Amino acid sequence: MPELPAPMVLLEGLTKTRTQSESVFELRVSRFSVRPGQVVAVTGESGCGKSTLLDILALVMAPTRVDRFELQNNGLQHDLARLWNNGDEGTLSALRRDTFGYVLQTGGLLPFLSVRRNITLPGRIKGAPVSRNRLDTLAARLGLAGYLDRMPSSLSIGQRQRAAILRALAHTPRVVLADEPTAAVDRARARTIMDDMHALARDEGTAIVVVTHDTDLVATGVDATYTFDTSRIDHRTTRSICRRVTEGGR
Repeated sequence: MPELPAPMVLLEGLTKTRTQSESVFELRVSRFSVRPGQVVAVTGESGCGKSTLLDILALVMAPTRVDRFELQNNGLQHDLARLWNNGDEGTLSALRRDTFGYVLQTGGLLPFLSVRRNITLPGRIKGAPVSRNRLDTLAARLGLAGYLDRMPSSLSIGQRQRAAILRALAHTPRVVLADEPTAAVDRARARTIMDDMHALARDEGTAIVVVTHDTDLVATGVDATYTFDTSRIDHRTTRSICRRVTEGGR
């Protein structure tokens, strides 16, 4: 068998503690990884820590403690644990901008911009405009050819989600983080969206993390799945432990 590529994102020995009023929530992750070309699912019920983990992966929430947190990008290895420990917000901000693409649950398209301008906005912010050829090729692949110059309000829910995926991928991010990207569409469209993301991940070498509560949807359509075991430690503290449950689902 060919040797697997190094993980694009690797987390080991993570603890994140969050306190609100009289309640304490503790997330623990012994190991989490996603490789280039993989789609990894993060599943679980509301309140188990899915969004907390996604925020940590997105570099918008600092770990309380982490033994190892690394990002591979264009042959460079970034020690994210060290960057957080040193308070290097400049480098973290640049990595967020240049490395990540995001798909929000609601799509998140700006209603006053055309679909085309929504999609090209991240590239303009990044300082790396999306080429017309790339945009047209991805739009055709995702069934959006002919819709790029429309306003988001004229698209169906499924088309808006596809546009959000196209926006996340157009500026060639190395990692895409998708928060419940199929929550607003029916089962058939949800399956198509997952298949599209997996095909694009494989073809472009992108690492994709999908957060979802729909375990049936990702049962056979992803490369690995993580879930959470949540327990009450005492009258104040809830602990959630993230663990890998499957690998090689496709």
